[in-house]
Amino acid sequence: MGQSRPAVREQRPAPAPQTLIGSVQRAMRLLETVAEHAYGVPAKQLARETGLALPTAYHLLRTLVHEGYLHRDQGLFFLGKAAERLSSGGAEQKRRATIAETLAHWRDAIGAPVYYARYREGEIEVMHVSGSPAAPAAEEWADFRETGHAHAVGQCLLSQLDDGARRDHLDRYPVRPITPHTVRDERGLLRRLEGMPRMQPVTERQEYAPGTVCAAVPITVGATAATVALSLPAHQAERLMPAARQLQYEVGRRVGALALAISI
Repeated sequence: MGQSRPAVREQRPAPAPQTLIGSVQRAMRLLETVAEHAYGVPAKQLARETGLALPTAYHLLRTLVHEGYLHRDQGLFFLGKAAERLSSGGAEQKRRATIAETLAHWRDAIGAPVYYARYREGEIEVMHVSGSPAAPAAEEWADFRETGHAHAVGQCLLSQLDDGARRDHLDRYPVRPITPHTVRDERGLLRRLEGMPRMQPVTERQEYAPGTVCAAVPITVGATAATVALSLPAHQAERLMPAARQLQYEVGRRVGALALAISI
């Protein structure tokens, strides 16, 4: 007879190792629950509302306080600075997403690239550009901040400033012709800005870039000067004012949501 084989023991699955995932989930539940209590909440109530054992809750709360996501005051827990930074970062992302979606909608509705810009701390800032293969954005071949006198975006923003802020900008960024169509000097620019009808589209034709015409619609949100603009190739110049009026209409329809998104 041959030798008997040793019995094969049944292999039972090892118990799942304790991972950090569960701890993270429990910590997030604690943060969410603290956020629901504007006037603070004690540890025992947090344990009860999250369904955590009190020792577990205490351990996680101590960790969250140490990392700055919570702070404790007289036995009550509140959101800490680290959590507030996360919240403000999420709000900023939501604002940017709202602006991007809105501009993309207008781009497709009008059939032209759309730009959002604002004047902040003495500078012209193009915050978002929405172009597509069918409606390509104009190339920034000369610094937008330094050439505000030449493009519709800059002229629109400068027209919203008071006299002192406008002259301060032009002292730092003097008027200079960059195409044959650019306004020639500061006096001519100021005369143009002063003659612009309030809250009406601003247009320029090949002043910034040869072969490109632009229009900008002013938006004032509190003390923030902002604008939404579009550009077209020069051979479509006859579309510029109708497109600008359509953009102005679209901005008027969404100005509440847009104002909320750009007020920072």
